[in-house]
Amino acid sequence: MLASQLQLHHLSAVLLHQTNRKAAPTTNTSKFPHLFPISYSLHQHQPQALQNQDTATNLHNEDNILRTHNAQSTALLLHHLSPQEQQNSHSPHENRPLLRRESKEKQLEISRVNKRAPQFPGSINANASSQTVNSSSKSEKFDDDGMLMKALEIRRKVTVEIFKDAMRKGKFGITYVNNLVLELSDFIDFVMIQAASMKQLPEFSMSSYNVRAEAFIDDSNVVPLIRWLKHNSLSYPQIGRLICTSRGNLNSIRRLAEWLKLIHVNGRFIGVALTRAGENILERSLEDLDEIVEYLEDNGLRRDWMGYVISRCPEILSFNMEEVKFRTEFYLNMGMDRNDFGTMLFDCPKVFGYLSVEEMNQKVAYLKEFGLNNEDVGRLLAFKPQLMICSIEDRWKPLVKYFYYLGISKDGMRRILTMKPMIFCVDLENTIVPKVQFLRDIGVQEDAIGSVLARFPSLLTYSLYKKIRPVVIFLLTKAGVSQQNIGKVIALGPELLGCSIVNKLDHNVKYFLSLGIPLPVLGGMVANFPMLLRYNIDVLRPKYRYLRRVMIRPLQDLIEFPRFFSYSLDERIIPRHKIMVENRVNFKLRYMLASTDEEFTKRVDAAVGRRRSFEAGIMYDQPLDSPDDAVIENNAV
Repeated sequence: MLASQLQLHHLSAVLLHQTNRKAAPTTNTSKFPHLFPISYSLHQHQPQALQNQDTATNLHNEDNILRTHNAQSTALLLHHLSPQEQQNSHSPHENRPLLRRESKEKQLEISRVNKRAPQFPGSINANASSQTVNSSSKSEKFDDDGMLMKALEIRRKVTVEIFKDAMRKGKFGITYVNNLVLELSDFIDFVMIQAASMKQLPEFSMSSYNVRAEAFIDDSNVVPLIRWLKHNSLSYPQIGRLICTSRGNLNSIRRLAEWLKLIHVNGRFIGVALTRAGENILERSLEDLDEIVEYLEDNGLRRDWMGYVISRCPEILSFNMEEVKFRTEFYLNMGMDRNDFGTMLFDCPKVFGYLSVEEMNQKVAYLKEFGLNNEDVGRLLAFKPQLMICSIEDRWKPLVKYFYYLGISKDGMRRILTMKPMIFCVDLENTIVPKVQFLRDIGVQEDAIGSVLARFPSLLTYSLYKKIRPVVIFLLTKAGVSQQNIGKVIALGPELLGCSIVNKLDHNVKYFLSLGIPLPVLGGMVANFPMLLRYNIDVLRPKYRYLRRVMIRPLQDLIEFPRFFSYSLDERIIPRHKIMVENRVNFKLRYMLASTDEEFTKRVDAAVGRRRSFEAGIMYDQPLDSPDDAVIENNAV
């Protein structure tokens, strides 16, 4: 009995020694004696009984240190070798078998689960959320919808990573790939569906989901298509939108893009045309699109303009042939010829494909309320087609009310509309109101502002700080116009605001100053006749030369009547001067020129009669130098 116990003690020492060697095979026991209290070599130099006693004692003392894979088997052996009274006593080691027993019970409960859930990329382990499995929780059920959504989200993330790997193999940058994936959510879902359906194919029946997803992405040629679209200047939002709207038919994208190049759509406008032409554009046949292009070309739209029109209004490609014909006839029926129709489409392609038919009819009817007939509206739209894309409620009606407040009549509004239709397209608060307020500030009378705008509508299209204000400052500082007269000058001649300071106004001012006219006097002449500064010097010079050398008139006559330069030299000045010379009479420039031919003839006959009566000795009570009568001159000029 004693021999058998000694053998068991010796066996336990050997096992413990082997355990320590396996746990730390490279450890030197001489350097770490406190970690290896029992050594097989020490047993050879000690008595057998002492070795057994020390072994049992050291094993119990070092039980807390053992952390190797066979520590539990060693603990069981030590528990078997311990005396009976120690086993029955309440030692601190009696909890270990209990802990091991609980661990076994847990493992047993796990083994009793019916079937282990299959593990694959994107799957969810129902037991992963809890560290222990409680057999009594069979009544608890997982939320099927929540679990399904979570599984789909995980599968989507796996698909995204597979797509990113395919893009990186295609030599795309990381940033570009990440930005593009954000635009391809629908395509990622499409890849998931197709990869799942490929499980039914014999060649993929035993393949994993990753293999099937990679195979589908490669077969779809989406990566080369993305590179081709990027090469054609498409941004990643446009590429993502196209791929998602193609519904898997990626070849239709390349086919339509090549067709757009044939009609002269190039550069970044290919992406604009593809994304704005409508979701069904990828499903349309090229024959239908060619029919639309040929019809527009037959009605005045040149072939080399087609790309520009389609680029600015791709919605045209979404129309069927009946709607294209209806919209074309809508403009042609207003008296617009085919050349004007083609020019209108080139100037503003949105008038054809941006508006609905109802909106087009409403705007034409509103324009006719200004007194325009159908042909007038056609000419107006051919000249300024941008009118059709302006809102009636937001743009036209507030402008008409403002013009009515300024005293502009309906005829004046029609004049503004026909002469400068762009005014009905500009912003009222930011463009028109500040210029009207500026006219008030410089002294233009309130009742004259409406007539100024109706007379010169282009004033409202000029820049206030780059055009209008500089001209007013020039008139005040360089042309001699006083501050009291500047409002009068602008009211009488608003066309001055459209003249160039460098090329027109400055040259005219220098010319009149060179004639000997003082600057303040010139300012008074401009106040009386503002158009004086608008004439070409080549027109002014012959008239002045005739006045001074032929008519032999003083400069004062020109100062008193600066409107002299407004009359034609060959048709008005020279013929009337000859009549005066032939009849030996002389008038002031005002009475000589500012009258009709009939009035001038009566005035000449009256002057000749008075001269003859004077020569005959008949005296008149009315003085001959009355401002209403001619000045008699005995000798011909």
